Amino acid sequence: MNADMFRDWYAYHFTINRKIWEHCIIPLTDEQFTRKLDYSVGSIRNQVVHLLNVDDRWFSGLRGEPVPGFINPVHFYQRSIIRQKWDDVEARMQAYLGSLRDDQLLDQPFLPIDHDPVRVYQALLHVVNHGTDHRAQMLAALNQMGLTTFPQDYAYYFEGRM
Repeated sequence: MNADMFRDWYAYHFTINRKIWEHCIIPLTDEQFTRKLDYSVGSIRNQVVHLLNVDDRWFSGLRGEPVPGFINPVHFYQRSIIRQKWDDVEARMQAYLGSLRDDQLLDQPFLPIDHDPVRVYQALLHVVNHGTDHRAQMLAALNQMGLTTFPQDYAYYFEGRM
């Protein structure tokens, strides 16, 4: 386990997030984007806002910054505002990952809000796993809306099929 492995893992995370945005979310009507879904956190909008918010919360903690509160997705009614926020969160995540050292992964304990202490590598794995879960929920909902979706398998990414 080393920092380069996590940088690659997050390159996958960012690539799939952008692919969902560009190929599935942009074509949605406003009604489809905000349509109430009974599973998980709700609409596609709610899923996207939740995903970027959780990424931001964990990485703010990893950077030693104040952890932002939970965002109410109803305040994000325009996709351009969400995309701008998502790009900002991603840029700050990439900056952290760019400075990540191998020794931090195991040796540096991390105390996330409302959780027991974990190792940095555990927090990093959690964020990508959380993203995979919510992307799967979004892809299923988007498919049920009639949109063409795609697999998000990590193997497709490292084989260059994404």
